[in-house]
Amino acid sequence: MNVSATFRGNLVPLSQCGSCCDLRFHPNLPPSSCLRPERYTWSGLKVVRNRRSSGKREISCIVNEPHSQPDGDNEEEKEHKNEETPPLADSFEQINPQPLDGEELNKFDDENPVQNDVQSVDNIEVASGSPLPGVKPQQLDEAIKIPKETIEVLKNQVFGFDTFFITSQDPYEGGVLFKGNLRGQAAKSYEKISNRMKDKFGDEYKLFLLINPEDDKPVAVVVPRATLQPETTAVPEWFAAGAFGLVTVFTLLLRNVPALQSDLLSAFDNLNLLEDGLPGALVTALVLGIHELGHFLAAKSTEVKLGVPYFVPSWQIGSFGAITRIRNIVSNREDLLKVAASGPIAGFALGLVLLLLGFALPPADGIGVVVDASVFHESFLAGGIAKLLLGNVLKEGTPISVNPLVIWAWAGLLINAINSIPAGELDGGRIAFSIWGRKASSRFTALSIVLLGLSSLLNDVAFYWVVLIFFLQRGPIAPLSEELTDPDDKYVALGVTVLILGLLVCLPYPFPFSDEVLTSF
Repeated sequence: MNVSATFRGNLVPLSQCGSCCDLRFHPNLPPSSCLRPERYTWSGLKVVRNRRSSGKREISCIVNEPHSQPDGDNEEEKEHKNEETPPLADSFEQINPQPLDGEELNKFDDENPVQNDVQSVDNIEVASGSPLPGVKPQQLDEAIKIPKETIEVLKNQVFGFDTFFITSQDPYEGGVLFKGNLRGQAAKSYEKISNRMKDKFGDEYKLFLLINPEDDKPVAVVVPRATLQPETTAVPEWFAAGAFGLVTVFTLLLRNVPALQSDLLSAFDNLNLLEDGLPGALVTALVLGIHELGHFLAAKSTEVKLGVPYFVPSWQIGSFGAITRIRNIVSNREDLLKVAASGPIAGFALGLVLLLLGFALPPADGIGVVVDASVFHESFLAGGIAKLLLGNVLKEGTPISVNPLVIWAWAGLLINAINSIPAGELDGGRIAFSIWGRKASSRFTALSIVLLGLSSLLNDVAFYWVVLIFFLQRGPIAPLSEELTDPDDKYVALGVTVLILGLLVCLPYPFPFSDEVLTSF
């Protein structure tokens, strides 16, 4: 959800009155308080900073003769034309009986700050719509704001024609947002700018190369690293994750004991029955564990730091998967894609292998799980594989016995598919953002929430999932260091594969299983 940026500030427009001074030192001075000399028009009064004198200012004046004067003043006009510079100085002193020297001017400027430079960012406040979504506004002390001198160094010595040519700047939360023209490849330009910043300022500031949501053009944002500190939680991560994990173990066991699902409270009086659900819980937990392991292995190779996974319990399918926070700033979209896609790919791979084994192996007790054939219409992937492997045995309205491994593996595939929905900070949402960018990702999120909301009218699993996304995983995804470079095609193909597999698991199988029904059409 991109909203346009608006800025509020105290810029003071300069007076354009006929023969008044062009610059007012104080924003509260009315136009009438400008000095009007009797014989001369002061059209060039300006304040110049003397860089060699530790910030003192000099007053430079340009005196223009009037184009016309009343007849009575002709004699005085001739006298003044013949006078040298000293009489002019005396005239200036008469008009300004108490001139300010450099120190007094500095003191006056400190006590009465004025926005003389339209590019200054000290006193301007950002309202909303920043290119740094997910970064909350903070009350910043003056000590961690970027000084004007640093901004000048950034503009003149860090950025340049070979990387990012700056055309304008806007304030951003104690930092500065530069607009301009990107030169060359974004990744190489980012590396050059970052190295120059590090040479000048060490690790004091952080650079982002992003897409401006207002015009879809590249922008550079520089903020103090002190403003990017991770949020702290009142409850330790491990404690909260452990509590969620225990509840998830209970729901995984409960899901595989149909006798207890009709009365959840009776499970506490019949804990021994939960042992019957242990094999199914282990298989589903194995798929979930491989999913999370895939995330952590990819994160290690890309230097992405992940938080402790929070497994979300579910009465319907045992678990909704895990919520895993990214604890640092990801370098680019390709790294995010690797981390986001690796978990579902690992989970889908194991789930498919277990599903195929379940169809191929007979039940250990010779009976297995008896289900109606219509249950396979709930998933295009499971129904298609069942029709392919079972053939004519799979008939409409006919009970069929299958290895319970089929049901357990199917549950693992469904959990992976739910996490592959392209919404918010789910794996699918991060994949969509990595491949197509932030604006497309926000549209996918809105569309997914709408479709899940419609599905919840018929399916309670969809209802609970849309609530979970809306309140916990809606996003936005935190900014990456460099969001301009597209991922490599092979990783794009990997991400698209995850999205397609998730869709195949969730979509129903629309074709009838019986050949007799097919011929009747």
